[in-house]
Amino acid sequence: MSIAVSYTLRKAEPGALLRELDDVRVLIDVLTDDGDTVATGTDGTVVAVWNGGEAYDVEFPEPMGALATVKAANLARVGRSVPRARTIGRRLLRYPVARSFIPC
Repeated sequence: MSIAVSYTLRKAEPGALLRELDDVRVLIDVLTDDGDTVATGTDGTVVAVWNGGEAYDVEFPEPMGALATVKAANLARVGRSVPRARTIGRRLLRYPVARSFIPC
């Protein structure tokens, strides 16, 4: 089984509809931990799952690195992050590559 398939089938939190690194969109205005407002329709990335999927910590690009805890009912998944494999020459490399640095 490939790394991409096993990652896709993995469930970090039993019962959670979303998992870490999923791309999501907020369905309401939310308040960040710093007190800034993130507008409805803004995309972010799930960075933590709370209480089996009741709520999620979501990181937003604007304002820079903003974090907010958002209830599951206020999020919609727009994508799922799957590790990619790439080839260099004839060798197939899978991420993460811990043994050596490979420039892009």
